[in-house]
Amino acid sequence: MITSDPRTAAKSASVSFEDTSIAFASQSDRKLRKTYWLFALMNQGWLVNIGTFFIKLALRLHLPIKKIIKGTIFEQFCGGETIEDCEKTIKSLDKAHIGTILDYSVEGEDDEKSFDLTVTEILRTIDRAKGATEIPFSVFKVTGIGSADLLERVQSSNSLTDEDKAAYERVRQRMDKLCRHAHDRNVRIFVDAEESWFQDTIDSLTYEMMARYNRQRCIVYNTYQLYRWESLIHLKTETENARKNGYLLGAKLVRGAYIEKERIRSHEEEYQDPIHPTKEDTDRDFNLAIDFCLENRDVVSICLGTHNEYSCQYCTEQMKKLSIAPNDPHIWFAQLLGMSDNISFNLASAGYNVAKYVPYGPVEAVMPYLFRRADENKSIAGQTSREFLLVRSELKRRRGC
Repeated sequence: MITSDPRTAAKSASVSFEDTSIAFASQSDRKLRKTYWLFALMNQGWLVNIGTFFIKLALRLHLPIKKIIKGTIFEQFCGGETIEDCEKTIKSLDKAHIGTILDYSVEGEDDEKSFDLTVTEILRTIDRAKGATEIPFSVFKVTGIGSADLLERVQSSNSLTDEDKAAYERVRQRMDKLCRHAHDRNVRIFVDAEESWFQDTIDSLTYEMMARYNRQRCIVYNTYQLYRWESLIHLKTETENARKNGYLLGAKLVRGAYIEKERIRSHEEEYQDPIHPTKEDTDRDFNLAIDFCLENRDVVSICLGTHNEYSCQYCTEQMKKLSIAPNDPHIWFAQLLGMSDNISFNLASAGYNVAKYVPYGPVEAVMPYLFRRADENKSIAGQTSREFLLVRSELKRRRGC
């Protein structure tokens, strides 16, 4: 177990993502074996497909499988059904000097009542984060507080109906309420990225909030999907806008999560594919974005939301070259709960700022999120996933093999 604060380590502390003794220090042998078998099952693509089908069917038929879900995939990737349920996870991560980002992961609700309820819940996460070093950020999706169809119409049309305009103003007011609440409580807040056909609308709202609330400190962060070929240009342009207009830019860098949807839609509707043609192009832009943000850290605060080991290592190396301390408050790394512990725990052990996204919400409502996690872990091109290999390695190490 990690017992001392790694932030007292030397500024040049190196990081090894192969050290499973640190990565899984917080997991008992029993918990690690359970994780091993879960990833072993998830690495069987056919089994994930069948399991996903039957879970969806069982939930639709209201069959009593909630307990099974909670004890397996939900336990691995979620903190609980409520903020209070997440407290055990928050404390466990904090012992390893890893922060928690409470992520209310309810999806599929699309009416005004649900939007207002989501705002209320996000406000609760901000209140929980106030003054709490163990919760460095809050987060929300704009589609959680407004209709995706409406956001798309705003992006694609200048002829909105009066009803559309009123609905969009309600979205703006909800977003302002969240960002103002975060500002007043000195809590940083991420605005997650979404599909390209309404991302411009999200960007516009987010920059409006930045200009309003990022004057003295960086509160509002936009998310840049570097698998889009225009994102690096966009990041550079908005950094200069922030500099010129006297506010700070918050940038969460991610690769992107909607590649199949983006490619299919651009093909069907015959417009230019917004995604880079190759993964190498995405990786290049991601690391160039790291360079740019570090070089402009007088204006830009960043969080690397990535499970890519090379990019995390690259950032630490660039920080050393620029004599930036590992715990510089303007530079963070973030991964999802239950994944890439070899990155999160080893970075934290070396003194870097790290946080885990901790999704929570009613089991039925977070199933879309959980299905995506299962799908991600079966889709490692023809080989057993990295997660499974690391857990297996640690079990062998503990057995002295």
